[in-house]
Amino acid sequence: MRLSLREALVSQPCPRTKLSPVALVVCAALGSGAWAQPMPAESDVGLNLRPSSLLQEEIPAEQRDAAPVFLQGEHLSGRTDLETVIEGEATFRKAGTTIKADRLEYDQPTDQARASGNVRINRGGNVYEGPLLELKVERFEGFFSQPRYQFLQNDAHGEADRVDFIDEDHAVIHNASYTTCKRLPGPGWMPDWILRATTITLDNAAEEGVADGAMLSFKGVPVLPVPAISFPLTDKRKSGLLPPTIGVDNVNGAEVVAPYYWNIAPNRDATITPTLMTLRGVDMGGEFRYLEPGYSGTVRANYMPTDKLRGADRWGLAYLHNGTISTGVDAIGNVGLSVNLNRVSDDDYWRDFTRSSATLTQRLLPSDVLAGWGRGAVSASARFLRWQTLQDPTAPIVPPYDRVPQLAARYALANVRGFDFSVDGDFTQFEADRFKTLQPNTQRTFTQLQLSRPWLAPAGFISPKLQLHAATYQFDALLPNGSNTADSVVPTFSLDSGLVLERETSLWGRSMVQTLEPRAFYVYTPYRNQAALPNYDTGANDFNFATIFTENAFVGHDKISDNNLLTLGLTTRYLDEQTGAQIARFGVAQRLRFEDQQVTLNSAAAPALAGFSDVLMGASLNVSDRWALDSTVQYNAKTDQSVRSTIGARYNPGNYRVINTAYRFQRDVSEQLDMSWQWPLNDLWGDRGQDLGRGRGQGSGRYYSVGRMNYSLNEGRLVDTVLGVEYDAGCWLGRLVFERVQTSTSSATERLMFQLEFVGFTRLGIDPRRTLTQNISRYQNLRDTGGSNSRFGNYD
Repeated sequence: MRLSLREALVSQPCPRTKLSPVALVVCAALGSGAWAQPMPAESDVGLNLRPSSLLQEEIPAEQRDAAPVFLQGEHLSGRTDLETVIEGEATFRKAGTTIKADRLEYDQPTDQARASGNVRINRGGNVYEGPLLELKVERFEGFFSQPRYQFLQNDAHGEADRVDFIDEDHAVIHNASYTTCKRLPGPGWMPDWILRATTITLDNAAEEGVADGAMLSFKGVPVLPVPAISFPLTDKRKSGLLPPTIGVDNVNGAEVVAPYYWNIAPNRDATITPTLMTLRGVDMGGEFRYLEPGYSGTVRANYMPTDKLRGADRWGLAYLHNGTISTGVDAIGNVGLSVNLNRVSDDDYWRDFTRSSATLTQRLLPSDVLAGWGRGAVSASARFLRWQTLQDPTAPIVPPYDRVPQLAARYALANVRGFDFSVDGDFTQFEADRFKTLQPNTQRTFTQLQLSRPWLAPAGFISPKLQLHAATYQFDALLPNGSNTADSVVPTFSLDSGLVLERETSLWGRSMVQTLEPRAFYVYTPYRNQAALPNYDTGANDFNFATIFTENAFVGHDKISDNNLLTLGLTTRYLDEQTGAQIARFGVAQRLRFEDQQVTLNSAAAPALAGFSDVLMGASLNVSDRWALDSTVQYNAKTDQSVRSTIGARYNPGNYRVINTAYRFQRDVSEQLDMSWQWPLNDLWGDRGQDLGRGRGQGSGRYYSVGRMNYSLNEGRLVDTVLGVEYDAGCWLGRLVFERVQTSTSSATERLMFQLEFVGFTRLGIDPRRTLTQNISRYQNLRDTGGSNSRFGNYD
């Protein structure tokens, strides 16, 4: 009679001799307490492991419940479906949980495991080690005596007298320590920073820990005694008090900030930021952010009752919203809505609160509401825009006009039998204080029609275009000529053309493709007298490579310049033959005006004369991934002098290493040198070791110099300055940064920022990273947030 495998297994008990791991797995999985003939060892099975996207970071509860238990060890004994005892290299494994010990007892009816001797438990990548463990495996309820532990997501570790596992997401650690400093060999090792607490309660569901009776020590010195403190277990957001910050400012005095962060929902949060300024008073700040499928926004507000330096209440408000509004009609579609509101209490707010919202540190504050709609060839928009102008008696500015409202529409068709056609219409009511602008307010309506016929080919293009601009004005007061209306109609013809020629070549030993791109642009706009028209939204175009090939010398719709000119340009590029990346670009362009320009912005502006304009020359080089150079020069051949020059260079050989330099010159206006950098100081004394990055190591550390210096050559002084040093010790960071911001020709604000960051735990001091990011191009945070650690990276 032939027996089945199970019948053969129940014929005799599992022996107390060493079996292969596979034999013990089968013995335990069948729950028989019996054994059969030894099976082949794992090395004989021929398993081939390979990466798989099917590996799950989170195992569903239903799958865990249905998963079998695998037992392995040198000796195994027990009773069927009751208890199992494993001795010698004992291993218990069930989906997501692994227990290893010298001896392991498992009671199947109660799901109770008891392990003793060199116990190690790995639960989803979190590891506990110690002498004794009792645990209800599925409920993950029990205790661990004298454990050492290491957590997956932030690499934190520590020791304790005991850990009580409440369930799979909650645990209480008694007489615990906590640090992210990597343990070094040696009996006398102590971490640079350590948190000791009477209890540490871990909530993996909320991804936070709470330490009671806590003391944070740094370099053996207690720095933060607190009755209770919460800290994140991952990089995700959580509600709670943020670390207080302390700083010094030459205007506000000492500053103490105690922010509270409220994680309202995954798509909403708020930060409440009370700030004590010893020379001013208390400023209450707040920020609220929201993110929905169809819209998002941010509200920032500050209020300071009775500023002691100004003797008045101070406040600021900034609101930004972007989204769409459904009309409920498929044929119409959605309407886009953009809101940008900015208001402050007084003219000196931008000067006194230089570190508030970026939009509130400007002297022109817009409050703008824009609704836009588009469907096929038709689009329309409605806009309400008001300005708040912050005046400085030493440098007054003319307030821009409010637009209350501005209504615009556009109809455009492309490639209709080769033609492109568009018509734009706009109605705007301009309002401002007439005593400051010295001209009447108005209602302006303009229409602009364009018709072009581009011919495009791989080797070049030609595009003639006709344009007609018509505008009418209705003023609320009489003009100097006695009229309260005005109008203008200005036609324009332009012809744009260019070639793109290529050849194979080599440069610096690299195979490249060189292009030669000549371009000719002719424009003719007859003179129309517009001297009587006030100026509401028009300014002169900057003279650069982007504007030299345009029809109008002005931007806006109040003035259309008369032109009879030809612009010639030549560009050559060197492209990598394999990747198409641009290695170098050289360009030159110049205008030839056949007649004097008669239309100007105002009577004081000098018109452009017939003849050749200044020459524009530009070059950019990207010799390698490390080096980049960009320059533009405006040269006047008549005076044999440059009018404007900008030369910039960047050296970026690797992470946390960048040097930016720039020279900016505008004749009779300004001349500046600008330099910013981030660089490891260790490189200077020959220590070019690996940057610690996201590591948690602890050793000699690395120093980084950071800064920016903007020097005015014509004034002979520094304008804006940032100087600092960062220190990366692996498990903690130190930052010391000095900032000086020029607020007028005779005044500046200065502050000193110092911060200690205990990686994976908290930060103390004023955070200078925003300042460094704004002032240093390609600045890298020494501890950029990376992806979450995988449990398979710490797999037993």
